[in-house]
Amino acid sequence: MPVTTSNIYGKISVSDDAIAKVAAHAALECYGIVEMVSRKFSDSVSDLIKKGPSGKGVKVTTSSDRIFIDVHVIIKFGVSISAVADSLKNAVKYKVEQFTGMIVDTVNVNIVGVKL
Repeated sequence: MPVTTSNIYGKISVSDDAIAKVAAHAALECYGIVEMVSRKFSDSVSDLIKKGPSGKGVKVTTSSDRIFIDVHVIIKFGVSISAVADSLKNAVKYKVEQFTGMIVDTVNVNIVGVKL
């Protein structure tokens, strides 16, 4: 379900897929993040079929004008998990709020693995 807002110029609607792509891009720019991972096997299969960039590893849930984001990542070995997670939360929240103009309520970071 897309996030919708209205202003004097009209109605603005942003799809969950667009938000997921922005969140994935912001996450990959963070130090210590190696890659995004799919949440489940069916997501991996659908990523193989899709063309172009995707919001792999990101689940977006919206409620009225609030956005809830779950991010699934693999981090680099030797970095502080809490520091990387905090940096990731802040970066994703900032980029998505700037992109949509709406409030990101929560960003949940799920660390799936560690790469050497």
